[in-house]
Amino acid sequence: MFESLSDKLQNVFKRLRGKGTLNEQDVAEALREVRLAFLEADVNFKVVKDFVARVRERAVGLELVESLSPAQHVIKIVHEELTALLGGTDAKLATASRPPTVVMLCGLQGSGKTTTIGKLGLQLHKQGRRPLLVAADIYRPAAIKQLQVIGEQVNLPVFTLGDKQDPVNIVKAAIGSAQTHGNDIILLDTAGRLHIDGEMMEELKRVKAAVSPQETLLVVDAMAGQDAVNVAQQFNELLDVTGFVVTKLDGDARGGAALSIKYVTGKPIKFVGISEKMDGLESFHPERMASRILGMGDILSLIEKAESAIDEKKAMELEKKIRQNQFDLQDYLDQLREMKKMGPLDQILGMIPGLGGMKKPEVDEKQMGRVEAIILSMTPQERQDPGIINGSRRRRIAYGSGTSVQDVNQLLNQFEQMRKLIRSLTGEGGKGGKKKRPPFPRMGLPGW
Repeated sequence: MFESLSDKLQNVFKRLRGKGTLNEQDVAEALREVRLAFLEADVNFKVVKDFVARVRERAVGLELVESLSPAQHVIKIVHEELTALLGGTDAKLATASRPPTVVMLCGLQGSGKTTTIGKLGLQLHKQGRRPLLVAADIYRPAAIKQLQVIGEQVNLPVFTLGDKQDPVNIVKAAIGSAQTHGNDIILLDTAGRLHIDGEMMEELKRVKAAVSPQETLLVVDAMAGQDAVNVAQQFNELLDVTGFVVTKLDGDARGGAALSIKYVTGKPIKFVGISEKMDGLESFHPERMASRILGMGDILSLIEKAESAIDEKKAMELEKKIRQNQFDLQDYLDQLREMKKMGPLDQILGMIPGLGGMKKPEVDEKQMGRVEAIILSMTPQERQDPGIINGSRRRRIAYGSGTSVQDVNQLLNQFEQMRKLIRSLTGEGGKGGKKKRPPFPRMGLPGW
């Protein structure tokens, strides 16, 4: 996400860092390139104009601090202004003084509204909440069934009265059901349309008036670019939304919608969709997103992902095995699976500080699948002691995993090199001396 914009901005700053001092012309040229980068990213023209003007006003005649170079000062200003453009501070969900809290989600068809309800419900459930998903879209074919299937996937209850009831009656009955069964937050799936029309908006107004939701969130598709911004503006004017969920951000290399919505509507982005998986919804943090765009990494989000994906007990056991030089192929497989839980590897790499501006290594997700298949085709004894895997065993493993003997050999060679590295780091392979503490954090990711 934001790949195109991020690459262009990092190139601008790379040239700035190469200059010992900056004059007004250097700043003007840099801001001209920043302006072009934003426009190519499909950011609203008024947003770009105002953003560049604010940065120029702060950068020209800048009082420098000794600890920062002129280029670092300009980058700091851009980071601060970009954070402000994205919303400035984190916008959390409002809660009712007495449960249940009602969150109404609306949007056009194809924006990912129904899937987002499941993702949001799963996130809230992990935080200790008891969500109830409500099927109030009675028009789109199979909309109710889709929400029921999603509810089963995330193990959350779905309330429905079928497609013959008025949506207002459905949402009123859902509140009564939530109070009876102890659900403290209600997520309403409302009707969408292919485009904004008066009939749809009137129904949404009736639903909103009937239940007075604490949050009215509009789900917009990042891939729609300026169309998404226009939709956000119209919905806000007609429905007075409280915030936005920007979906499919992982497929949007430009990011124009996310960078324009807060400025144009005055309402914050509260969540972003970063993958198709049910755990692929993140709370939106303006400062962290600005850091990602500028190639500064996002270590806080990385830590949060690791904490949610990594089993602390297993991580402690792994550390013990590493210290005792007992790390085997089963452990290696477990670590691959833990990493996959954290999300797509290219996104994880983008969160690591220091990789900004560098060419990131190609991440082959299919190769990880092949490695998993090869290890699963081994016997428990072979995983524990790869040294016993001779030629006939390698052929059997290759056949069982649908790979080649060369693939099996490559995996075994890489694993042996990793074990040698671990032995050298823990002091097992050296000639005496005090053992060193291995540089593997408790999250248990090999090589980190």
